[in-house]
Amino acid sequence: MSQRLINLNPDLKKMRDEGFEIAIVSNFLVMRNVPYVNSKQEVKLADLVSELTLAGDKTTKPSTHVVHFTGEHPCDKNGAPLTKIVNATSENRLAEGLIARHSFSSKPKEGYSDYYTKMTAYVAMISSPAQAIEPKADARTFAPVEADAEESVFNYIDTASSRAGIVKATKKLELQKIAIVGVGGTGSYILDFVAKTPVKEIHLYDADEFLSHNAFRAPGAPTLEDLRKKPKKVEYFKAIYEHMHKGIVAHGYDIDHSTIDELRDMDFVFLSIHGGNEKELIFKKLEEFGVPFVDVGMGLYFVEESCTLGGVLRVTISTDYKREHAKNRVSFSGEGDRNNEYARNIQVADLNALNATYAVIKWKKIFGFYLDLEKEHSSVYTLDGNKIDNDDKP
Repeated sequence: MSQRLINLNPDLKKMRDEGFEIAIVSNFLVMRNVPYVNSKQEVKLADLVSELTLAGDKTTKPSTHVVHFTGEHPCDKNGAPLTKIVNATSENRLAEGLIARHSFSSKPKEGYSDYYTKMTAYVAMISSPAQAIEPKADARTFAPVEADAEESVFNYIDTASSRAGIVKATKKLELQKIAIVGVGGTGSYILDFVAKTPVKEIHLYDADEFLSHNAFRAPGAPTLEDLRKKPKKVEYFKAIYEHMHKGIVAHGYDIDHSTIDELRDMDFVFLSIHGGNEKELIFKKLEEFGVPFVDVGMGLYFVEESCTLGGVLRVTISTDYKREHAKNRVSFSGEGDRNNEYARNIQVADLNALNATYAVIKWKKIFGFYLDLEKEHSSVYTLDGNKIDNDDKP
């Protein structure tokens, strides 16, 4: 993707065509082998790094004038530090294998119009002293251009992680396979959130069609023509989210005795289906397979006197650290069981989204993206008091 992206953008392509060694590394723009002078008046080489702001696969005006530098403190030809451009001096791990020691700040009145202007301006400031010592010192190396080492799971680069400085945390979510069993109200929002992470494959399981009532409790806005086609839910959502994320696999059937073995090789499973024999089977088999999973439940009720809704949202995690609690937290009764608090089929889009949010946060905690101090395996959110109760801690 790096070279394709460079070819699509005149400012990046101009740098490469002029001989600068540039690459996209963990969503940063990196210019390699930039000459500079250290305090011993030696000419050294280091990398110049910038954030990369994109609109799809097109570069925009840089969002900041600041750049990072991986070398020693750059100096003039006499070994005196170039203090005017230095913004900060501290080790900054931008991404795996990309460690900056300094950041520079030199802002023109109107800012930098594009990345060519920005990067070459800093090269001139840093490399001029090196050229005074060694006239052949030049960041334009005309090195051979290598093909991309790997393909991204996204169709366009995730610049959100690099802009926020969370690339290393995001890489923890580079799992091979995630399954979402049930892509109704809550499951479709789970997909929305998971599709924005670097999971390699996202497998969707659901036999139902996407109908009008589904449109009012799922992300996005289908057209009337979409609804008239009555597509399978999995196919409908795959068509939307594959615009962003590769590796979305639609399975237009439910998980039962004949298909349960497909979950054996998953790294994690989200369950967003009603109770019943199938859910009990899935719980049992996922525990047997050693696959961590999260189950969500929503129990809403209508209060006639005030014409309001009340109820609870539940999120239950099962991992190798703790599993026995799960079957006590979840009812395996079908929708017709009046004693099953989570089986009353009242759903509202914002609560579907909230239930999905809690489930995805739990998943991200398990894999180390979020700080997890309590390591709770069960949570219940009560709507009327806006209260969250955590339980089942290891």
